[in-house]
Amino acid sequence: MSRRHVMVGGTAALAAFLGLSASAPASAAPQPEPPAGARGRLGFAAVRASTADTVTVPGGYSVQTLAPWGQPVRGHRPRWRADGGNSAAEQALQIGTHHSGVHFFPYDNGPRGNRRGTLVIGHEATDAALLHRDGGAETTREKVAKSLAAQGLSVLEVRESGDTWTVVDSAHNTRVTGTTPVTFSGPVRADHPALRTGAAPVGTLGNSSYGVTPWGTYLSCEENVSGYFGTDDRGWRPTRAQKRYGIGAAGHGHRWHRADPRFDLAVNPGEVNRFGWVVEIDPRAPRATPVKRTALGRFQHVGATVTEAAGRVVVYSGDDENGGYLYKFVSRDTWRRLRARGLSPLDHGTLYVARFEDDGTGRWLPLTHGTGPLTPDNGWQDQADVVLRARQAADTLGATPLDRPQQTSIVPADGTVYLALANSPGGRHCGSASGTACRPAVGPRDSNPYGHIVRWREEAVDGGSGDGTVSGFRWDVFVLAGDPAHDESVGLDDTSVFGSPKGLWFDADGRLWIQTGVSSYALNRAETGHERLGNNAVLVADPATGEIRRFLTGPRGAEITGVTATPDRRTLFVTVQHPGSRTAAWGAPTPDDPCAVSDWPDRDPQGRPRSATVVVRRVDGGVIGGV
Repeated sequence: MSRRHVMVGGTAALAAFLGLSASAPASAAPQPEPPAGARGRLGFAAVRASTADTVTVPGGYSVQTLAPWGQPVRGHRPRWRADGGNSAAEQALQIGTHHSGVHFFPYDNGPRGNRRGTLVIGHEATDAALLHRDGGAETTREKVAKSLAAQGLSVLEVRESGDTWTVVDSAHNTRVTGTTPVTFSGPVRADHPALRTGAAPVGTLGNSSYGVTPWGTYLSCEENVSGYFGTDDRGWRPTRAQKRYGIGAAGHGHRWHRADPRFDLAVNPGEVNRFGWVVEIDPRAPRATPVKRTALGRFQHVGATVTEAAGRVVVYSGDDENGGYLYKFVSRDTWRRLRARGLSPLDHGTLYVARFEDDGTGRWLPLTHGTGPLTPDNGWQDQADVVLRARQAADTLGATPLDRPQQTSIVPADGTVYLALANSPGGRHCGSASGTACRPAVGPRDSNPYGHIVRWREEAVDGGSGDGTVSGFRWDVFVLAGDPAHDESVGLDDTSVFGSPKGLWFDADGRLWIQTGVSSYALNRAETGHERLGNNAVLVADPATGEIRRFLTGPRGAEITGVTATPDRRTLFVTVQHPGSRTAAWGAPTPDDPCAVSDWPDRDPQGRPRSATVVVRRVDGGVIGGV
């Protein structure tokens, strides 16, 4: 397929794109190259790749730090302790760490909504070397509690006053953490046998990317949660399902199970199944109980991008692992009708998984109990069993393994969907049960250390009704990330080279904002071919012309994990995650020198680096990134 498509426009096109309209979809057709001198959407000079320990933006733009880790959620206490000495109880009243998915909910629909609103920030993980005064050398119950308090979500009222944005001391400000009471809804309830443990059903962890519903709620995605669990019981053996979800006795080295039996796989084997879901919170009712929406499946969710077609909600989500899958959920009825009946649109619908064919077409395969091989005769008990073991169900159906699928985003004008694929360490991943071809065309490089971005337009297949159960799509590769000095297939230059795309966000003008997350092992290293890419960054693409420019670079050791804007697009919020973390290029923080890699943003020689949100604005007050 051509790298550029002509898309059908208007309401009917959007419905057809999602496979929900009875009307026949338009066929994709090549789009001519833009004429020489055509004016694009990018109105800024690209910044250079950088290894400096700072945030850089184009000339004519300003940067301000907002809502750093450890700032009190309310008032001035408990104050931030730069030596890492805050207690778990204090951390629960402070902004969390490892800032990730971020969204701005305006105060109202008028001009005031551009100057005041609610900022919701996800907190994906913790770094023991920086969270604790002693670097986490010994695992204690208090340290586990502090780690739980540092994850979750921060819900903050923010306001612009003059040239500065501040966190308002508001009664609406709150924290959601790893010990906040939650409830479960959908096929899997809190009392399901697979979730039964000796611990209370509380908490959310690994809160990475996000989505926003038409009714104004925030969907937080639980990612990389299995690694917090482990056991020292030599008689414990993982089940087949646990192996498929990467659950093992050693976990990822956090050792929480040694201080808190909640995380001991031999003592509380059901606890791990309480995580790996999409969690819904209402920023307008911050004290309301968060809800884990189990119909969307259990896996390492990266993003829950929500769109609407024929009145129904559609949610896209990637599973962040090498060989992970892409999923789509379609509500059973229009979301307004479901909500009018007191039902959540996220509880009633069909979960699908994607199969990408090598000819540029694809299909959505329903993960529905009783359909195809997902029957009791084949060991599938009910729909709860299917969503609990979504990865294995997708294996059974022959879904296409991808190079670490990340966040999706949708073109506002025509509904094209873009998906970031972070990278693949090499080798060949294959479907587990159906003979899916190794290294499919959607993964065009046998070794893919840089990642790429694919896109698709949905349409009904086989003359189907387009009701969401027989839908398909047409896909192509939008861009291969990387450095042409190491991979001649890469068509980028010094102003646009990047690696490991993870976050995607389209603004209302159709600019695609790409956030990168090159791993600490590869960052800035010639040995991995990343030396010219610099620190992780934000790039902006114009899909109509294919042009990409680097807009922002982050400090050392950090990933850039989220982008959102005010409705007028004159203020941009960008989340900077784990500056100063261990890297192969720059070394590692220690209790004696926590700033060994970075001292951003405080520049305090006695302090430590802090995840934070940055506010970016044009000096002339114009639209961010615009001409």
